[in-house]
Amino acid sequence: MRKTLIGLASAAAVLAGLFVWRDPERGPLDATARAKAPGAFVPLSAGQVHYELSGPEGGRIAVLVHGFSVPSHIWDPTFRALREAGFRVLRFDLFGRGWSDRPDAAYDGPFYEAQIDELLRALRLEGPVDLIGVSFGGYLVARYAAGRPERIRTLTLIDPLTMSRPAPWYYELPAIGGLAYQMFKVPGLAEGQVGDFLQPERFPDWADRYRPQMRYDGFGRALHRTALGLRSVDFDGIYAAINRAPYPLLLVWGKQDTVLPIRGAERVRNAVSRTRFVAFDNAGHLPHLERPEIFEPLLLDFLRRSTAR
Repeated sequence: MRKTLIGLASAAAVLAGLFVWRDPERGPLDATARAKAPGAFVPLSAGQVHYELSGPEGGRIAVLVHGFSVPSHIWDPTFRALREAGFRVLRFDLFGRGWSDRPDAAYDGPFYEAQIDELLRALRLEGPVDLIGVSFGGYLVARYAAGRPERIRTLTLIDPLTMSRPAPWYYELPAIGGLAYQMFKVPGLAEGQVGDFLQPERFPDWADRYRPQMRYDGFGRALHRTALGLRSVDFDGIYAAINRAPYPLLLVWGKQDTVLPIRGAERVRNAVSRTRFVAFDNAGHLPHLERPEIFEPLLLDFLRRSTAR
């Protein structure tokens, strides 16, 4: 019996050491860490949110929502293009990502919907907005637009999530699921992001730009809970509500997207009759980055053609 207990204790110690070695999180996201961040911060009910707001104060408001784990720098060229075109542009880090807080929260649809709504009110961005989301952020803005049509002037979805993606069974186990996610999934996330591109060699610093957010406590927990929260999403209900709303919808997809294949576009197009759909050749999961010379004129034309509300 004593040998068994010693063996179990040794195994536990080895596993604990392995976890610490693989875990990239090294401390809290505090004021010292935030001193490195560009932009500004605003307190919301769930914590501090990092954001950048630029462009003329009287400009039409465009809001950019990033995807599952790459924070708001994913919008660099789009942010510049909209600002230079005279828009008042907002981009921000979702809770758990980038320089925003990592609260002990559900990280589900209602949680992020509240973040978007509170942020707009905190920054006093009134009236209908042009709402733009990519990947997981496409799902979030679709959800927000479905529930608050009065706040939307136009809706743009870039390779959006259109259905639940089941996680490995062991990530769903109580108590140990989060530990497994932190040990096996989180450490490789930075290197895995290059799979979003058809030509990753064009973005040699992409993984390095991703890594800083991984250093701060709560990053892996936020992603794990986000993944679990997607299991019960009613995507059909969201798109049905959008079809009943008055604002126009632009849907963009990269033809070579291997993360969320282009067949997902049919789900949106079948649900929303007024969808303007454009598929980009020579582009993977992030066509706004791989084909900005096509995406940016398309987006600006779509926004300018929309009827003022």
